[in-house]
Amino acid sequence: MSKLKLRPLEDETPVKMTLDVPAATHRNLLAYAQAHAAQTGGKPAEPVRLVVPMLDQFMASDRAFVRGRNPRGG
Repeated sequence: MSKLKLRPLEDETPVKMTLDVPAATHRNLLAYAQAHAAQTGGKPAEPVRLVVPMLDQFMASDRAFVRGRNPRGG
């Protein structure tokens, strides 16, 4: 398998949010957790712990979003 984009998970105090996801998304998160654990040598994370790092990675790689947040306009 190619190297995954998600870095090792950090231990941070979370802000409580409730989120419903489709069953297929949950299965994909479980599979990703397994692959991530195999790559990092740890235990598979609970799927809920993957959501925030994945969202962070997505937003950081979205050029239009990053440009829009840059006060100089890009």
